[in-house]
Amino acid sequence: MILNNLGTALQGDPVHIRAINDKIAEVSASPLVSMPDLLSLDLNGALVFPGLINSHDHLDFNLFPALGDKTYNDYTEWGNYIHQNYKEEIDKVLKIPVGLREAWGIYKNLLCGVTTVVNHGEKIKKPTNLITVHEDCQSIHSVQFGKKWKLSLNNPLKKNVPAAIHTGEGTTVSATREIDTLSKWNLLKRPVIGVHGVAMSAKQAKEFKALIWCPESNYFMLDQTAPVNLLKAHTAILFGTDSTLTGNWNIWEHIRLARKTGYLTDQEIFDSLTTNAALAWKLQSGAIAQYKQADLVIARNKNATSVPDAFFSIGPEDLLLVLHNGHISLFDEELLPQLKNIDPSDYSRVSIQGAFKYVAGDVQQLMDEIRNYYPEASFPVT
Repeated sequence: MILNNLGTALQGDPVHIRAINDKIAEVSASPLVSMPDLLSLDLNGALVFPGLINSHDHLDFNLFPALGDKTYNDYTEWGNYIHQNYKEEIDKVLKIPVGLREAWGIYKNLLCGVTTVVNHGEKIKKPTNLITVHEDCQSIHSVQFGKKWKLSLNNPLKKNVPAAIHTGEGTTVSATREIDTLSKWNLLKRPVIGVHGVAMSAKQAKEFKALIWCPESNYFMLDQTAPVNLLKAHTAILFGTDSTLTGNWNIWEHIRLARKTGYLTDQEIFDSLTTNAALAWKLQSGAIAQYKQADLVIARNKNATSVPDAFFSIGPEDLLLVLHNGHISLFDEELLPQLKNIDPSDYSRVSIQGAFKYVAGDVQQLMDEIRNYYPEASFPVT
């Protein structure tokens, strides 16, 4: 596939890309000549960036509405509160078979331009080619809710496997102490990737391979977020959404909130979604470079006041093309005349904010199956 006439997301530099099979074969500053055996697209100045890496989601929890109606001290208070006050809502969603819930969680990410999601929890029931579901790590829920978390963390068979764990998700002294407890019990000095870290100090951050920042989830639950402006000098910062239990389905709303805090520069936010995450999870994606995995997203350039503003103003309705491993997982109807070798019947035609997208697989059937169990299910596409 040849993708001509693009601009890089934060700099706006002209770029032209050739992808063969699942890899980026060439990145050029000059237009590439069409080849008979390769699909060639002219993107007319659209923005291109590596497929986003969502480093924290619970794929089976994305059919929940946001649950909570006040500010909580920590995740344990929130968890106990919602189970007491939202039991009916929780039971309705949990009646949906977990495989269907996970499938929607995958689509939630794809529709936003996420090509890799790190699933926190049990391994998914059914493999997918739509995006990469990264599960080559050990998921431990937390110090408070993780069953036998000390044994899990100190399993010698997983000594070199990253452990992802919620930690410091609160605003109290006990939340800070929980981080110390976790580090103290990391007897094997495993690579630990913390999630949330709202109560984390710079000194504590040094004990972690990376911290996953989930600002929208933090503000919803705690009205405070991790001080990543202080922590970034001591550990790598990755970006996560968490599930719709505590945040918007749309990762771009999370990204804009992150920018509004001023805690990270535009480049640092971008890196938390791409290069930093690829390094932390040992992925071959996250960059537009020769031999990297052909996970690419192309979005309309809305001619904002600056190129960075154009990137940060993107929404799912603006996505023109999502490539995962060199295969088209999503494309905008605008590109259909150029996609002569694509069979539209392999895709579902959906509308997002009035923009029509073709999404691989049968999304409508999935939504219908979910509504058989949960008639009130609400989806951002029609």
